[in-house]
Parts: sequence; C-alpha cells; structure tokens
Amino acid sequence: MKYSASKENYLKAIFHLQQEQGLVTTNALAAALRTRPASVTDMLKKLKEQKLLIYERYKGFKLNNEGRKAAVQVIRKHRLWEYFLVKKLQFGWEEVHEIAEELEHISSRALIDRLDAFLGHPATDPHGDPIPDSQGRLLVRRQVALADWPVNKAMQVSGIASQTTEMLEVLQHNHIRLGTRLEIKKKFPFDDSLEVKVRNRPPVTLSARVAKNVWVTDDEPPAERR
Repeated sequence: MKYSASKENYLKAIFHLQQEQGLVTTNALAAALRTRPASVTDMLKKLKEQKLLIYERYKGFKLNNEGRKAAVQVIRKHRLWEYFLVKKLQFGWEEVHEIAEELEHISSRALIDRLDAFLGHPATDPHGDPIPDSQGRLLVRRQVALADWPVNKAMQVSGIASQTTEMLEVLQHNHIRLGTRLEIKKKFPFDDSLEVKVRNRPPVTLSARVAKNVWVTDDEPPAERR
C-alpha cells in the first residue's frame, strides 16, 4: 500500500523510537519529529484507523506487523539512496541524509529493487546502518561503542550512532570512516576522552561524546539478517 510522505515519516520515526524504548509516547514522537503533540495525536488516529499501530492505554504505542513492514521499506529506500549518493555520485557521507529524506518517498518498488541489484545488494549504508533486504530483514551486528572498547585491542569502525553533519565532520577531520582500523592507547578518567591510534597516522584525542557515538567491532563477519 502507498502512504503519504508524512505518514512514512511517522512510521519511520516510531520504528526507530520503539527500537530504543519499546512503547513510544506521544511526547517522545513529537520531540523526534519536532512537531506539536496535538499534531502527533491526529496522525496516530489515522495510522490506527489503517491498522498500523498497537495502542496500550496510558502506556504508549508501537507498530504492529504491517506498520513495521511499511516502516522498514522506507528505511530500506533511504539507506539505499544514501549508498548510491556516496558510492556512485561521490557525495560526502555528511551530505546525503537530507537528499535521501526526499528520495525515500519514491513509491516504485521495482525501482528500489533494481537500485539494490545495481549497487550489488549492499548490507550497510555509508554510515554503517544495516540496509533491509527486499523481505524487510535487517542485518544483526555485534558491535559496541568505542568508549566501551578495551585499551590496546585492535578494532574497526562499523557504524555511527549520531549522524549529524558536525559529528561526521569531526570524524572526517581525524581520518576516521567506516572500516578504519583503530586502537585505543589511553583513556583519560578526567573527561572520559580517548587517545586513539589510526593506522599509519599519529594518535588523536577524541571526546567522550564522539567515543560514545562511534560503533566498533572486531574482524568477525556480521551475523544473519532477521
């Protein structure tokens, strides 16, 4: 079924929030979408009428199976377009989010399936987020925040939690991107910052905020989709 761009934005936002906190509240969704709670309430009524939501009185709401399927397809389109923009059109990874926000509302399933095939069925987008396959299955990865990784143990960057332009600019400046091999040389208890060695480069200092938003893993292959 085809949904409006506004409904797709709501479905995607609810999906991300329920991944973090289970049931979603009206205020949390309003904050995520930067809109008024009253507007959220109106849209939730429409989504409920279309049987896309499960609502628990006084607790919150979440997507049902149909709602999840619709949300995942929007996410699939967004992340495939980001991959295309970076890998084929040479955009920087900090430039593509807003463009993909527009492209994700193209409704042609055939176009997206051909785009996926053209790109070689990538498993993750340029920021390390898993790209759902045509069946809506997401890749499950074992990864932890850089801040929680032990000292003197090699790892590689597998994803970025905060994908703001400012965050990505910091990483770019320090020559850190997906797949970059890193090793923590020292942790500073005063402010939880880290001295990090990037292969073939002098050590750099990363703030605690950056370290908490960089996902890393060892060299094990990713797990299966679900």
